Amino acid sequence: MSTSLLVFLCLIGHVFAKKPPDVDCLVVHLQHVHCSWNQQEAPEVNYTFSSWFHHENENECATYLSENGINTGCNQPYKETKRFTSFYTKLAHGNETFRKTHELKSKVKLNPPSNLTVKNGSDFNLWFYWNQTKSHCVESEVVYKINDRTEQRFPVSDGVQNYCINLPSSSSRYELRVRSRLDSSCGQSIFWSDWSEPVVWGSNNGTDTNQPSPMSVWTPVLYVVGALTLILLVIILLHHERFRIIIIPVIPKPSLIPQDIEGWFHSSKGLKESFKANYNERACPVREYCNISQSDSESSGSSTSSVNTDQTV
Repeated sequence: MSTSLLVFLCLIGHVFAKKPPDVDCLVVHLQHVHCSWNQQEAPEVNYTFSSWFHHENENECATYLSENGINTGCNQPYKETKRFTSFYTKLAHGNETFRKTHELKSKVKLNPPSNLTVKNGSDFNLWFYWNQTKSHCVESEVVYKINDRTEQRFPVSDGVQNYCINLPSSSSRYELRVRSRLDSSCGQSIFWSDWSEPVVWGSNNGTDTNQPSPMSVWTPVLYVVGALTLILLVIILLHHERFRIIIIPVIPKPSLIPQDIEGWFHSSKGLKESFKANYNERACPVREYCNISQSDSESSGSSTSSVNTDQTV
């Protein structure tokens, strides 16, 4: 009977015994180590917290975090690359001491990107820009949605702090957010930063003052009126000679002036003189011969059989 009672009391004591506080630590933006011990339940007593990296001295908490007067966490200074070594913590209250070893290599949480801006570039694409103070070894993820539809996520390479949406529609509304984390080249973190504040561009939005205004409803009307005016002007020019002469003057045709011809020829003076007429040449004699038939000679009763007439001009 006494044995059964003892076992029962041990079981009851185990059930109602206080669980040791579970310390959880995280490197915040590579600036400090944040540790908390209120994940399961709020502590009932104020613990004294101390911590240290491997091969370092133990340091008591520099800045406590508290709720309702009870210490619930601590922020300890952090030095670059220390997360690749083991980190040790100790909680103490009275005779109770709780120790734990942490590996912080993959437990880094960056601050969310800030200063998100959006511009409609000269290449007619939509460009989003942001600022992440820890730009080295940092990858980002962009999520955007169009007209409140399902969100789409896209990765952004290490060191890049912008994202482009090709040929956006001016009648649509674009909303974009971004978050960051350390990439695999520097020991990838399992924690993403919180999402940035959204930036909006598009229909009924005045976020980007440099974006061109959407096409007005009167623009197509202006195009039609301009085309009709051009057609009417062509018809007038074709059917009304007077208007055509006023708008498009007739250009006179070039003519050759005889006295200017000599200037176009770059010849010697002797060659030019050879083309001039010379009326002082000696006249050439011209003779015409006429044959007189024999019958005509016989009728004359002369002894001469034929006479040659010489006519000189």
